Amino acid sequence: MIDTHAHLEMCDGEPEDVVAAAAAAGVGRVLTIGREQAVALAERVPGVWAIVGVHPHEAAEVADPAAAVRGLLGRPRVVAVGECGLDFYRDYAPRDDQRRAFAAQIEVANDAGLPLVIHTRAADDETFAMLEVARVPVVLHCFGSVGRLDDALERGYMVSFAGNVCYPKAEELREAARRVPGDRILAETDAPYLAPPPHRGRPNQPAYVMRTLEQLAAERGVEPAALEALIDANATRVFGL
Repeated sequence: MIDTHAHLEMCDGEPEDVVAAAAAAGVGRVLTIGREQAVALAERVPGVWAIVGVHPHEAAEVADPAAAVRGLLGRPRVVAVGECGLDFYRDYAPRDDQRRAFAAQIEVANDAGLPLVIHTRAADDETFAMLEVARVPVVLHCFGSVGRLDDALERGYMVSFAGNVCYPKAEELREAARRVPGDRILAETDAPYLAPPPHRGRPNQPAYVMRTLEQLAAERGVEPAALEALIDANATRVFGL
């Protein structure tokens, strides 16, 4: 199994120990998010790859988002640009700065031919509008854009589910999980956030993606092992692993 989205440096414990615990649970590969720290972890810890980008919360802090990302793309363990996008729920950065950073990273990804990993919250209409110029695979991380699922599928986007698909009130997410075609589905933890039950309320970790896998398999009426192989193949294809 693969955890396609984690923040390893933020998880409890040393990254090597977190990755070892994941491996013991059956999670052999982890994609970690960030910039320099993510690349350093990927180069140091076997089984880890990096996704590099400027998060919308950081958009006002990075003067040149394109340069900040482009400078890392030549490193051998970097497989995608992100997470990037728009967050109009928290609004931790001015919206114009978020738009500027997002547009810059779409251009960088297009130039590099690397996938885009997207964060969108309370900003789906504008996020999808800006993504119209993307010429690379798009991964909707921690999918919550249930009202735009049809649009996402028509565009060929990958849909990645996190631990919140297991929450009792998340029926709309589970319905989306039932509808996503097999060649578009991914799973992630977004660790240390969004731990699935029975770990909810405690820090998440990559090992817990197995619980999300179980939920997704149950919703889709397939064996977890079959869905695991499918998700692993999808991630290998999209991220060029």
